[in-house]
Amino acid sequence: MSDARAIISKLSKRQTPARDELNWFARGLGDGTVTDAQAGAFAMAVCLSGMGDVGRVALTMAMRDSGSVLTWDLPGPVLDKHSTGGVGDCVSLVLAPALAACGAYVPMISGQGLGHTGGTLDKLHAIPGLSTHLSPERLTDVVQRAGCAIVSASADIAPADKRLYAVRDVTATVDSLDLITASILSKKLAAGLDGLVLDVKVGSGAFMKDVEAARGLADALVKTANAAGCKTTALITDMNQPLAPSLGNALEINEVMRVLTGQVKKGALIEVCASLGGVLLTNAGLATDVQAGADAIIQALADGRAAERFGAMIAAMGGPVQFVESWWRFLPEATVIREIPALQSGYITAIDGEALGFTVVNLGGGRRVETDKLNLAVGLSDVARLGTKVQRGQPLAVVHAARAVDADRAETALRAAITITDKAAPKSDLILDRVG
Repeated sequence: MSDARAIISKLSKRQTPARDELNWFARGLGDGTVTDAQAGAFAMAVCLSGMGDVGRVALTMAMRDSGSVLTWDLPGPVLDKHSTGGVGDCVSLVLAPALAACGAYVPMISGQGLGHTGGTLDKLHAIPGLSTHLSPERLTDVVQRAGCAIVSASADIAPADKRLYAVRDVTATVDSLDLITASILSKKLAAGLDGLVLDVKVGSGAFMKDVEAARGLADALVKTANAAGCKTTALITDMNQPLAPSLGNALEINEVMRVLTGQVKKGALIEVCASLGGVLLTNAGLATDVQAGADAIIQALADGRAAERFGAMIAAMGGPVQFVESWWRFLPEATVIREIPALQSGYITAIDGEALGFTVVNLGGGRRVETDKLNLAVGLSDVARLGTKVQRGQPLAVVHAARAVDADRAETALRAAITITDKAAPKSDLILDRVG
């Protein structure tokens, strides 16, 4: 019989608890046997002492096994992608149906917005009638029919993580490489994946601002996932500006549909999707190499097969049957729509992505507290890109707001977030590194 006090004591002495001890502790987190005080002490001990590679893997698998682990019987590999968070990041909504069109099956468990970053589930909720809360049976049905489903985690998926995350949030123990890794991967591995690709973002719009810190997280995630039996690779990608030119729930769905229906044929969003998809398809044996995999993703977008899969997923999850054909009819629109002109001529040399993310939050498009009700129509669109030469009076972006006073505040914040200088800055790469 394991004991929470003994496990915490081991950690505080920089000793790694045995696998069966961590399994017991994770089950106790899920069923309430472990108290909040013990959970907080455990998190603090991990935060201060670390667990090492072996302990990190054991904790991740224990948290995975604290609830249900999905199993699949499908004629193709089960794949997924996870992003560490950014602004204008609607990759999941483009990549999942593109992967499905290339022969993969994608049961993507996603989340709500966190801090200044938008959440994939919040974006999907801008589509009327659609539900992301599916029973395991219905999830299986949607994945079989559409090839992909983007859903919220059910209560029995990694319950230890849900409990421990809530405790970490109020005990200043969020910033731990071991706990971050176990939290991310326990949910993903519980989906029964054959392969995973990680989009670790770094820059002004990401949680991580430093490339070396991002590389450290990517390395921990890849090593842990592979040790747990899931073929995993990470790409470190630039987030010094919004990935798509729109931020906000309905506005990002609109951008996704423009990509899926061929109205947008190139750009950062498509490049990141192709790069991530190329890695996944290659690792899963669906492409001969990364370039062939990336080309397959782009072809699936160009010929409409990805849009067809997306439409099938939306309909199967309760959304409009004809959404792909006329999506603009279904998406909510803001009351106040205002272009924000540049006050000077020059080159856009810096964009504070985090500030833009919080601008959307303050418009009502994100949560300050968990119980906030979102305005799914508000946000920013047509955000100018880094390196763009603008003339005085040329639009920097368009604000979508519920009230004029909200648009006024957003305009002030937007101007402060965009730097215009006389000389252009050198262009940076979008894909910065690969791990695994």
